[in-house]
Amino acid sequence: MSGLRPGMKGSARLVVGNAHTASQVGSGAIRVLATPVMINLMEAAALDAMEAALPEGRQSLGTHLDVSHVAATPVGMRVVAEAEVLEVDGNKVKLRVSAQDEEGLIGEGTHMRVVVDSAKFDARVQAKVKWPGSGG
Repeated sequence: MSGLRPGMKGSARLVVGNAHTASQVGSGAIRVLATPVMINLMEAAALDAMEAALPEGRQSLGTHLDVSHVAATPVGMRVVAEAEVLEVDGNKVKLRVSAQDEEGLIGEGTHMRVVVDSAKFDARVQAKVKWPGSGG
């Protein structure tokens, strides 16, 4: 994890289409960028900021997101999400995230991710599939 450090940045981009609207993803009735889609874009920016610095066999998982969605974005407008690593504490990583459309800020906040061993994490998930009542 020595390659992961504060100041690392990443971004993700999207042109808002009908499939990205609140009315299509079930988070409202208006044809504007849905909050869950904005959050997904912020997570993609966080991945861009840190995944390349992780050792082989490690991946990061989102554990907490505290964001505000402060402005609506119509269909057809471009959105850019940005993330910056603020703190690295063992396997925990705190990032600042934001999203802007062509008119300005639409959302911002913080995002926590945890770095895990991919194989061990997958083994725990597969064990859950075998639990009684899990359908597996």
